[in-house]
Amino acid sequence: MLMGFLDNFRRQPQEVEAASPARITAQVNPAIYDSPYSYGWGTYGFGGWNNYANSINRLNAISVPAVRQCRDLICNTIASIPLEMFSLSTGEEVLAPSWLKQPDLRASLPITIAWTVDSLLMYGQAFWRVEEIYADDNRPARFEWIQNDRISAKFTEDSSEIDYYMINGTRVPESGVGSLITFQAMDQGILLTGARTIQSAIDIERATNVASQTPQPSGYIKNNGADLPDDKVQGLLNTWKNARQNRATAYLTNTLDYVATSFSPKDMMYNEAAQFLAAQIARLCNVPAHMINAEVMRSNTYQNVLDARKEFLAYTLQPFISAIEARLSLDDLTPRGQVVRFAVDETFLRADALTRLQVVEQLLALKLITLDQAKQMEDLAPEGDGETDTPNI
Repeated sequence: MLMGFLDNFRRQPQEVEAASPARITAQVNPAIYDSPYSYGWGTYGFGGWNNYANSINRLNAISVPAVRQCRDLICNTIASIPLEMFSLSTGEEVLAPSWLKQPDLRASLPITIAWTVDSLLMYGQAFWRVEEIYADDNRPARFEWIQNDRISAKFTEDSSEIDYYMINGTRVPESGVGSLITFQAMDQGILLTGARTIQSAIDIERATNVASQTPQPSGYIKNNGADLPDDKVQGLLNTWKNARQNRATAYLTNTLDYVATSFSPKDMMYNEAAQFLAAQIARLCNVPAHMINAEVMRSNTYQNVLDARKEFLAYTLQPFISAIEARLSLDDLTPRGQVVRFAVDETFLRADALTRLQVVEQLLALKLITLDQAKQMEDLAPEGDGETDTPNI
C-alpha cells in the first residue's frame, strides 16, 4: 500500500524533450586517456587505440571457453546484485527513481547491467541511449543499452577530444532524448589488451578442431615410378581423401608410398597450450584461475566461501562496480546529495544465518540497535515504531 501510495507522487517521464534548456550539466564526451596523438595510429572507432584499433573481434573472443567463463563470472555476478540509492548526508536509503529498478522498459535490470559490464570488460566503454526524460529537471528517465560496434565518434584535429558521437553513422544530440550516457572502465578492454593471448587461444581451438576432423595423419604420397600427369595426380589425391573420410582401407601400388608428416595433438602439446592460455586469460580478466579450472599447479590452501567472495569482489568485480556506481551517481542522472550503490553487503557478501544471528545478538547486547532494527536487518517485519527498548540479554 505504501509503495502504491508513493508511486502516485513519482515524477512522470515524457517522451519528447522539454522546450526549456537542460539545467543539469555533467559528463558529455569523456576524455580520451589512450589518445594516439603523435603516434600515427588510426582512429577507426573511438578512443584512439581504444576498443577497435588492432583489437580482436568480440564474437571470436567469446568463442574461447576461458573467455566465455570469465565473462559470465564477472557480468552475471554483478548483474545479480540490485541497485539502491542513498543519501550522502544521512546514509539512509532513499526512494529510488523507477529507472534504477528498470533502466530499459524492454528488459529487466540484470539484463541491462550484464551487457553494460560486458561492454566495459570487452571494449573499455559502455553506452546507454536516453529514451525518455523527466519534465521537471530534464534528467533521463529511461535508457537503452547500445552495442559498441554501432557507435563511432568524430574527433578533434589532434584526436585528443571527442567532438560528437554517432550511432549507425548518424550524429546523436549532446543532451536530452537520443543522447548517450557513457561509462568508462579502468582500462582499454580485453579485446585490445589481450588480443594476442586471445588470438593464440583461438588458434589452438582451430588446430584442435582440425585434428579432430582429420583422424588420419596428414602427409604426402611419394611416387617411386614414372611421373604422372597432373590430372592423374589430382584424381589420385581426391580418391585418397575420399577413402580416408569414409575410413576405407587404403591401397597403394608398389610404386607409391605414403609418408606421414603430421603429429598427434599430444605430440603438438595442444592440451598443455590450451591449459596455459586459459590461465593467461584468467590473469587477463583478474579472475582466480581455479574458478575456471585453469590452475597449472593447484593449491590446497583452505579458504571459506565468504573469504573467497570478498577476494573475488575486491580484485575482480569492484572496478566494474565502481565505474557503474560513479557514473550513475553523477549530477546529470542523480540529484546532488544522493548516490547509487550496488547492494553488495546484503546479497553477494551476505553471511550465513548463524553468523548473522551472532552479530545481531552482540549488537542487541551492547544496546547499539533496537529489537525492531534487528528484525529489519533480517528482513523481518518490525512490531513497533523503531523506538522499542532493547531487551536485557
